[in-house]
Amino acid sequence: MHLRQELAGPAVGERDRAVDEQWTTSVLRLLVVLAVGLALAIGPQLARGMLPAAWALVATTSCYAVAQVAAARRGRVLLPPWLVTVVDGALVVVGCAWTGGAESVLVAALPLVAIAAALRGGAVAGRLGALALGAGFTAAAVLGSDATVPLGHRLLAGAWWSGFLVTFAVLVGVLVRMFERQVRTAEEERALRARLVATQRARIDGVRVVLHEFRTPVASLSALAGDLAAGRLDGPAHDRAVALLADHATHLGDMLDGLADLAVADGSPLGRVRERAVVLAELADAVLDAAGVAPARRLATVEPPGAAVRADPQRLRRLLTNLVENAARHGGDAPVELALAWSDGLLTAEVRDRGPGLPAGQEGLVTAKGVALGERRGTAGLGLWIVEALVAAMDGELALLPRDGGGLVARLALPLPPA
Repeated sequence: MHLRQELAGPAVGERDRAVDEQWTTSVLRLLVVLAVGLALAIGPQLARGMLPAAWALVATTSCYAVAQVAAARRGRVLLPPWLVTVVDGALVVVGCAWTGGAESVLVAALPLVAIAAALRGGAVAGRLGALALGAGFTAAAVLGSDATVPLGHRLLAGAWWSGFLVTFAVLVGVLVRMFERQVRTAEEERALRARLVATQRARIDGVRVVLHEFRTPVASLSALAGDLAAGRLDGPAHDRAVALLADHATHLGDMLDGLADLAVADGSPLGRVRERAVVLAELADAVLDAAGVAPARRLATVEPPGAAVRADPQRLRRLLTNLVENAARHGGDAPVELALAWSDGLLTAEVRDRGPGLPAGQEGLVTAKGVALGERRGTAGLGLWIVEALVAAMDGELALLPRDGGGLVARLALPLPPA
């Protein structure tokens, strides 16, 4: 099971906003239709002798409005936005023609259609739509007004409402642009705050990583220095202790370089990559030494025996040392096995122990920052989180698997070129 996870989800924000807008306009449309029907019921004279046609229009528009509300309630789009604007405008214009033309009470619905057109189509489309709506109303005023209304009055009403609707669309466009600028500014400020918080958090994490990684080599240095000072080491053991001291000094120097990178670079807690030739057999010995695994508990294998890769030795050692330390800590007195194999540009490492393993469902949990399970509860809980961060930075894959016969296998795969 790969512990690195990539979370992806649909961009539901835009869809939700569109559904909300559709729901609002659909409800308003239905309320307008109901208001027109109520007005006709109270004052049939508003139809100017075309009451049956007006009621037919109200019935048709009511079905259309209910269908739009039902579609919005289900989160569906009944018609394309531009077609909705055209249908709304046509219905209002026809309604004006059938209820008095220039003196129709339905003229009050024209600004609502103009607003919707400006919001759906933007500034240019909104103005063109308002102009077309005004032209339609002018035709309705000329054709649908009573014979007693002078033609000049009909044309004047059409021209006045056309200018009003275009002005209204322009004003709505200006307000929409102002709102969009405010939204963009708020989003930019929110993104900036998020970057600042992430950078600060990364810097804090970097300091915690360095402190965590200093603990093991410092403890080993203290023990070795004590043994050398007391004269308890001689011959090959003395030479090995001196070599290990030098190795720890190099490791600590690399850690200090990583801390310097943290101060001058982008805040990554992993430091800058410094690639060198790494001999796998020497890496295995250095990891087991750094993890403090007693010689009697070590089982290390390297395939092929002389294999070497090109990689950042600090990152490789930190990664494997954390895994080996975890295995040694939980494995009791049982051997800790470290198997390194390189083939076709892929380094495969397995760390095997005979500890209690992991309860089902906790394989991903243990790599979270600050999480420590079992007898390690209350500790910093950074070891496996550091491992997971390093694996992700090196484009690798890590799996924690139950071991046959009891225990845990930490299987690591890293794409690394030969040295």
